[in-house]
Amino acid sequence: MALIKPMELIASMSGKVCGHSNKYFAVRNGTLYTGTICNPYTGEPTEKQLAVRQKFADTYTAMAALTEEQKAEYETAFRKQKKCKTLRGFIFSQLYNTNL
Repeated sequence: MALIKPMELIASMSGKVCGHSNKYFAVRNGTLYTGTICNPYTGEPTEKQLAVRQKFADTYTAMAALTEEQKAEYETAFRKQKKCKTLRGFIFSQLYNTNL
């Protein structure tokens, strides 16, 4: 991946350049990168791939349905750990690893 030094006009970029391009931009830990998707998969998704997609969707639905009390509980647990860097990532990992 190539490192991008942003100009003032382009403070951040992410995603693909266009729908048919294999070039993409990403931000990781505050650093902008560009890359190319080599040999993209063109077949139909397998049952396992569809199951993973559904689990992601279920996890995000569960995140949206959290009450303020539940979010506060996750926040106190988040402050006690050092693995996840963001509260949202911590909550996602906790919900994803449970059987929804």
